[in-house]
Amino acid sequence: MKRTFAKIYIVGALAGIVAGAASCTKNLLDQKPTTLPLVIEFWKTEADATTAVLGAYADVRPVFDRDYYFDGHGEYTRVRGTSVTNNDLRLGDAYQGASGLFNPSGFADKFDKMYRYCYGGINRANYVIDNTKKLMADHPEFSASNLERIIGEARLLRGMCYFKLISMWGDVPYIGKIVTSNDEVDTLSRRPIGEIKDSILNDFTYAFEKLPTRAEVGRMTKSSALALRGKTQLYWASWNKFGWPELAGFVPSAADANSAYMAAAADFRNVINDFGLTLFRNGDPGDMDALGRAEKLPNYYYLFQPTANTSSEMVVAFTHGGLNTSQGEELMRDFAGRSHEGSQLWIHPRYEIADRYQSTVTGDFAPKLIPMNPDNPNARTALNSTLNPQSYANRDYRMKASIMWDYEVSIGLAGLKSTGWCPFIYKSWGVDVPYDGVIVKSYTTDGANSGYVFRKFVRNYAGQGRSDGDYSWPVIRLADVFLMYAEATNEVNGPQADAIELVNKIRRRGNLPPLAASKTASKDEFFKAIEQERIIELLGEGQRSFDLRRWRALERVWGPPLGPGVWTLDTHGAQVTRYFQNTAQRSYEQCYIYRIPPGERDRNPKLTQNTPWL
Repeated sequence: MKRTFAKIYIVGALAGIVAGAASCTKNLLDQKPTTLPLVIEFWKTEADATTAVLGAYADVRPVFDRDYYFDGHGEYTRVRGTSVTNNDLRLGDAYQGASGLFNPSGFADKFDKMYRYCYGGINRANYVIDNTKKLMADHPEFSASNLERIIGEARLLRGMCYFKLISMWGDVPYIGKIVTSNDEVDTLSRRPIGEIKDSILNDFTYAFEKLPTRAEVGRMTKSSALALRGKTQLYWASWNKFGWPELAGFVPSAADANSAYMAAAADFRNVINDFGLTLFRNGDPGDMDALGRAEKLPNYYYLFQPTANTSSEMVVAFTHGGLNTSQGEELMRDFAGRSHEGSQLWIHPRYEIADRYQSTVTGDFAPKLIPMNPDNPNARTALNSTLNPQSYANRDYRMKASIMWDYEVSIGLAGLKSTGWCPFIYKSWGVDVPYDGVIVKSYTTDGANSGYVFRKFVRNYAGQGRSDGDYSWPVIRLADVFLMYAEATNEVNGPQADAIELVNKIRRRGNLPPLAASKTASKDEFFKAIEQERIIELLGEGQRSFDLRRWRALERVWGPPLGPGVWTLDTHGAQVTRYFQNTAQRSYEQCYIYRIPPGERDRNPKLTQNTPWL
C-alpha cells in the first residue's frame, strides 16, 4: 500500500483547506505535498474545523454516490458500462475498472480502485479527527460541543468507509489515525472482520452521542448514525445466520446473529419513533396520469428529484452542487438516453423487473407478461402482451414512476431547454411518431436491450446538463429503515404487527392494498414480502446485490453450480444474455467475496488473499 497511502495523505491535507471542494483529480494526487505548510497554518479556529469536515464530506461522497451501478450485480438492472473515467473530477473512478465491472458474475476481481478510495476516505476522516482533537486541546476556550460534533461527523464518515470495505472484502487492515509515511502502512495485516465491525459500531455510537437531532442539509444527524449502526448490526446478523464460508477464519454464530438482529431492530425502532421522520409526502401515492402520458407522475417519482433533498426520508444522504459547480451528480447521464441532454444510458431495467410490480386491485402479482414480436399483428392488443400498453394498467404506482415501456413518454431535453414529449419505443430510435396529434421524435436510447428504460432519476425539467444535477444521493432512506426493521424483527420473533404496518406504509406509496394475511402467516412468507418490497422500493439504488450476498441467495436466483443458468429476455421475446451457465462452484464463491487487490499485496506481503482468489 505504499504508493496508495502516500497519495491519500496529500488529498487528505487538502480536504481541510477547500470547503466543500470537489474531490481531487488524478494529476493532483500525483503531485508532491507542497501544501503541508499551509495545513500547519490552517487549524486555528472552529471555522477551520468546520471547513475541514465539509471537505471530508465532499471527498467521501464519491465512494458512495454511484452505488446504483452495483444493481448491475443483481438480476433486475443492466449496467452496460459506466460514465466514469480515470480523470473524473469527482473521483468517480472509484467505480471505474475493467469490462464486466457490473455484470451479475465475474465482477469481484475488478474493484481495486474502490478499495483504494475507501481508504482514502478513511484517511481524510482521520485527518479531521486528529486535527480537531488537537485544536480542542490547544484551545479549551473553543466550544467543545461544536468540535465534538465535527469529530462525530468524521467518525461517521470513517465508519461508512469501513462498512463498505468489510461488506465487500471481509477482513481488512485498520487505520485509525492520519497516515504520513509509507512505513506506517506497508506492513499492516488484515484485521478480523469482528474487530473492524466493533470499531465501526464505536464510531457510529460516538457520532450518535455527539451529533445534533437536526442539521443543515448535507450534514449527518443522530438518526443518520443510528440508521448506519443498525445496518451494520443487520449485516453482521446476516453473515452469522447464513454464513460466509469464503471468508477464512469467520465462524458464524446463531447466538451472535440473534443478538445482532435485536440490536439492529432497536436502532431502527429509535430512528422510526424518536426523531419525527416521515416518508416523502407522507407516503401518499399522489396522482398518476393515464397510460402513455406523464403530466402527472406519482409522488414516488419526485422522491428522486431535488424536490426531495430536504425530506426527512433522506436519513443518510450526500448533497451535490448542481450547475457549474463541478460537483453535480451524473444521474441523468447514466439513467437517460441521447434524447435527454445527450445522456448515455449506461444503466437500464431488465425485462424481468416488470413482473415484480403487483396489481393495485388484488395486491398480488399480476399474470405474467408475454413477450411478443412487434411484427405480430396482435402484439399491441393481445392480453398481457409486453407491447400492449394496457398490460401495464392498474399496477403499483412505482412502476410508472420507475420505468418506461413502449409509448410511455418523458420530457426530451437539449441545450438546457425542453424539446417536448419524447415517446419510448423499443428499437425505434429518433424516428417520427405521432403523439397527441403531432409528430414527435422517439426516444434515442443507445444500448437498451430489454425493452424498458428508467424514468426513476431522469429529470423532467430543463436548465441543467446531464452531469449538473443537484439531487442528494440517498445512502439510507427511511423506507429502507422500515424494511430493515421488519427484516430484523421477523428474524427474531416472526411477523410483528408494527413491522407489518411499516411494510404496508411503503406499499401505500405504490397505491397497493395492505398485505394479505397469507403474506404474513409465517416468518418465511413475511420475509418474501419484505424482499419483494426491497426489490421494488430500492430498485436502482445499489442495494440488491448486497442483499443477495448477505442472504447467500445467488444460487436461489441463478440456479445451482454447473446448472443451466438463467437467460435474460427482452419484451420482443429474444434471449439476451445467459448468466451462470455451467458455472463452477468456485465462480459462485468469487461472487460472494471480493479479491484483495494484487497491487496492494505486492506492496505489502502481509496482506493475505481471500480463499476463492488463491
